[in-house]
Amino acid sequence: MTQKANIIAVAGKGGTGKTVIASLILKFLAENGLGTVLAIDADPASCLPSTLGVDVKRAISDVRDEIASPSQVFFSEDMPTDMLIEYKIEEIMVNTPRFSVLAMGHSEGPGCYCLINDMLRHFIDKLSARFPAIVIDCEAGLEHLSRRTTRDVDTMLVVSDPTKRGIDTAANIKNLAKKLQINFRHVYLVLNKVTEDEAVKNALAGMVKDSGVELIGTVPEDENIRAFDLVGKPIIELPEDSKAVVAVKEIFKKICESQIEGSYTLM
Repeated sequence: MTQKANIIAVAGKGGTGKTVIASLILKFLAENGLGTVLAIDADPASCLPSTLGVDVKRAISDVRDEIASPSQVFFSEDMPTDMLIEYKIEEIMVNTPRFSVLAMGHSEGPGCYCLINDMLRHFIDKLSARFPAIVIDCEAGLEHLSRRTTRDVDTMLVVSDPTKRGIDTAANIKNLAKKLQINFRHVYLVLNKVTEDEAVKNALAGMVKDSGVELIGTVPEDENIRAFDLVGKPIIELPEDSKAVVAVKEIFKKICESQIEGSYTLM
């Protein structure tokens, strides 16, 4: 039987820092001796590659658009479409010694892409079997769920800033997933950009309890992230003693502990 990749998806409303969390989770996976892991940027804003220090020039949406317009594809008409898709996805994927990166790009748009999208999903499923683990940086909000593009996820991390609106969005994501019958083995809340203010922490504790989403950890405000963002330095290169790195490593350990098969044994 083909080994299924262990998938961690990271979601949340815009501005919560979900891409930072996704990049740090990928960092720990890549350092864990599993072999090359796959990062999928499913957010059209496509911020994940820059946090990983890679340059992705073309996305899945470009492949879809090209195949939908045969005049743009310089291949023999005798080549089956599924073979063409496989070739082109391999062509656009960026590979490094520790991880590979694939960007989804823009949404489907006005054209009819049903058959092409089915083929793309099939190939991404096939591709995922080559990797021990996959991290998906999802779109801000609920769009990725409503289109059923994050199915069969082992762990969903819903990232919120320390606000009621952010925590309410996290609860809505969990409820929508249940309504759409999307299979998440675990759904956890991550509170990001948390300050040391005790009154704020106490207020957040009540909001988290009311949300019904299990809190797996909090990540403090980190001045290093602001400094890295200012000059465009990859977040994955944050120092090991950086506050965000320390906090996300603890979250990663808890994810490992929640995996029944022990796929993420820490080195």
